[in-house]
Amino acid sequence: MIKRSVLGVDRLAAFVAGLLLLVLGVGMVLWWGGWLSSLWPRAPQELTLQTATDAFEASWWSGAALGAGVVLGLLALWWLLAHRTHRGVGPVRLEGSGSSGELLLDGSAAASAASGALEDVPGVRAARGKLVRDRGKLVVELTAVVEPTADLERVVEGSEAALADLGAVLGRPDVLARVRLDVARDARGSEPRVH
Repeated sequence: MIKRSVLGVDRLAAFVAGLLLLVLGVGMVLWWGGWLSSLWPRAPQELTLQTATDAFEASWWSGAALGAGVVLGLLALWWLLAHRTHRGVGPVRLEGSGSSGELLLDGSAAASAASGALEDVPGVRAARGKLVRDRGKLVVELTAVVEPTADLERVVEGSEAALADLGAVLGRPDVLARVRLDVARDARGSEPRVH
């Protein structure tokens, strides 16, 4: 999950970049139309590369370029690391934990066990489960591939039973659930479809 402070920095950077591009674009239109000199009397009539060449040949240029490159590289690295999405959850603290000790459960293993129970439902070809953190909430994600001929009501009942068992194991009412059912293209053992 991306922190609010990182999102705030993103929004501020996007606003500043957009403002700079807007000012640059308006300035270029005014300069091209010849109106910039009436607003800014010292506006150049033509652009030359002599000033840039003088800066490149200055003794301070290589040090400044190196420093700016290091700062921009570190800023880019921080930005990339801040935006990585790590939704996995470590051990989950269970009810009954107290000052004498903590009761911890591997939530992903419990979600995998729930997906195993879902695989036992007739019409379910395969299932997998994991426990993730989504928008600050713990969410059990179950994904199942069902046969095209599966009885969906039975599959839904099976997924509800698997989630109820998982809820009893976790003992945490704050854990939410998300079930995704994908229908297989062909039933197992059927002839392949001709297109």
